[in-house]
Amino acid sequence: MTIFLGMDDTDNLESRGTGRLARAVAKAIDEHYPVSGVTRHQLYVHADIPFTSHNSCAVLHIESDEPSVVPEVFDIAEEMMLEDFIEGSDPGLCAAHASAITPALQAYGWDAKVTVLTQERARTLAKNHGIALKGLGGTEDGVIGSLAGLGLASTGNDGRLLMKGTIRDHTGPQDAQVLLAAGIDEIWSLDGQRVTDGTIFTQTGKSVKANMVGGRVVLMVEACDGGWTALKRH
Repeated sequence: MTIFLGMDDTDNLESRGTGRLARAVAKAIDEHYPVSGVTRHQLYVHADIPFTSHNSCAVLHIESDEPSVVPEVFDIAEEMMLEDFIEGSDPGLCAAHASAITPALQAYGWDAKVTVLTQERARTLAKNHGIALKGLGGTEDGVIGSLAGLGLASTGNDGRLLMKGTIRDHTGPQDAQVLLAAGIDEIWSLDGQRVTDGTIFTQTGKSVKANMVGGRVVLMVEACDGGWTALKRH
């Protein structure tokens, strides 16, 4: 089973991003409980929603069968977020065991991708589910996205991997087998070919961007001369 820990709106235009902070928090939590990955979830981009650059949140996937672990990992994340608070940010933090996540929370996550939501709805939903949700400064608007991240991550069908296995250690062109051993579960082309060998090309100095699909870590590619070009999808 998994504990999902969501973070949102922890940065400003000049600071490190939420993804970097999420990876740092994941490293700290992994000293106590295994973190299987960190995902990025794209939320609604609209003029009525204040956001730093792309309006995305980050979710840590922490492996534990015990719901009692939630307060401990929440406290670790809260302490690190407060220590690294960025002026002008409006951070929110949320955590829940998978057993506490219902279709209503998943529906909230999908809504956050297509419509403007409010803190009131987020806080009411979290309260009714007994889910830990907290604003950590500024307007606290980050509670909206951090809760949405939990709903989306729990579906296994949303999110791009910010951290998984050793994927980030492999930059530039890589053999497909190397990526499959590093943490990618499957590689597929847009026209439906399953890729198990050949060279996967990506931007120099950058790692490939895989996504969660059906609970699997999937990298989408496109055929090119001499191999495959890795695609970046929301």
